[in-house]
Amino acid sequence: MQLNTLIKRLRNEMRNDAGVSGDAQRLEQMTWLFFLKIYDAREEEWEILDEDYHSIIPERLRWHSWAANRMDGSSMTGPELIDFVNNELFPGLRNLNVTEDTPLKQAIVKAVFEDVNNYMKDGGLLRGVVNIIDEVDFTDFQERHAFNDIYESLLKELQDQGSSGEFYTPRALTDFIVKMVDPKLGESVADFACGTGGFLTSTLKHLEKQTTTSQDADILGRSVYGIEKKPFPYLLCITNMILHGVDTPMIFHANSLERNVRDYEEKDKFDVIVMNPPYGGSEKDIIKNNFPMDLRSSETADLFIVLIMYRLKKNGRSAVILPDGFLFGSDVKANIKKRLMSEFNLHTIIRLPGSVFAPYTSIKTNVLFFDNTGPTESTWFYRVDMPEGYKHFSKTKPMRLEHLQPAMDWWNDRIEIEDSDGNYKAKCYTIDEIEQSGYDLNRCDPIQESDEILPPEELIANFRKERAELTAKMDEILGQIEKILGEKQ
Repeated sequence: MQLNTLIKRLRNEMRNDAGVSGDAQRLEQMTWLFFLKIYDAREEEWEILDEDYHSIIPERLRWHSWAANRMDGSSMTGPELIDFVNNELFPGLRNLNVTEDTPLKQAIVKAVFEDVNNYMKDGGLLRGVVNIIDEVDFTDFQERHAFNDIYESLLKELQDQGSSGEFYTPRALTDFIVKMVDPKLGESVADFACGTGGFLTSTLKHLEKQTTTSQDADILGRSVYGIEKKPFPYLLCITNMILHGVDTPMIFHANSLERNVRDYEEKDKFDVIVMNPPYGGSEKDIIKNNFPMDLRSSETADLFIVLIMYRLKKNGRSAVILPDGFLFGSDVKANIKKRLMSEFNLHTIIRLPGSVFAPYTSIKTNVLFFDNTGPTESTWFYRVDMPEGYKHFSKTKPMRLEHLQPAMDWWNDRIEIEDSDGNYKAKCYTIDEIEQSGYDLNRCDPIQESDEILPPEELIANFRKERAELTAKMDEILGQIEKILGEKQ
């Protein structure tokens, strides 16, 4: 089939359904259908390879039983199909008998369907959507590989869907970060807020180059580990992993911050941790109590930095994307930076342009690279400038890996660089200089981009994000005031 027209055809079909409102719901509707079709294809392969394999899904609920287009007019459609999906398929998958002995590749089916929804109300239109998806042959390697690009374009559209954009990190950025951290086959790689699985798929692509035998392929499939709190990106991530040939995705639907960090043991640690934690949000006291008193922040991203410190193996490596506020923040943020630099080697900070995550947010971000080899002695800062001919990154002009090539060229041959205005584009600062500044890491600051008139929906999204950050900061300050007042009583 013509894969490049697939999404357009699906959208056209769903736009006529009164139950589907907007692209965000269309994306979710497509994704759970894709998951079942892809999972059915993988089960077909597992049954060939293992004669003892038995599906956890009852036969009547498997894709080939109810969804496959029989081409003879006997396929379920209309009210019968809607009734089946709403009253048999979804309840059946949500109530699968999963125990601690259930293999992970089967248990994920129940986890995936715990929180997703069928939005379509017209059974005839749903049959049309199902028929289009059924045209893709996911047992054919070439067709499945070609579909990866289609799926990636679906994930990228999340960046244009308001708050859903937080789950997608531009692929150029995840590829760059993974390349710099350079995981090796046999190492464990984790992302504790994995979203749609961008860092994990970049890792798989990186490790595939080191895979030459069937034994290597088995190791590759066990190399990545992810946790995602929200149901829709969790579904997207699981589907992404299966598409990339990971039969047993170690991706879990949970909140990474719910466990007390002091309880982690060596078996809970990883060789490599790469992530873009959610920022701008705040956590309840019950979550903050899982962290040491001096490191309890109201800002979610701060807590993830602390979590990484407790879950990175000795000699392990990490890279994490954080907003500017972490670099110059004081009080709890300063405590976190002090702990980080006294126990870990924060060797590099890459300053990114403000529009990398546009239109989801214009907040400027940075990549912190550190390893668990000992305390920091010095930190290099490098500023990534907008490429020539660009004022901003956008949907039509996104960041590409080639835009990060100057940073990659500099990485292994580090020198201080001054721009034409006499400002540092790259410079190394000693730990003494950083300590004397109160752990202010706001150095080699990206050049301020010229103002841009944004569409109303982007302005609203940016306002909501900035308001959330301000609220989190106010909560932190109020908490400090309450603490002081409590001590005086």
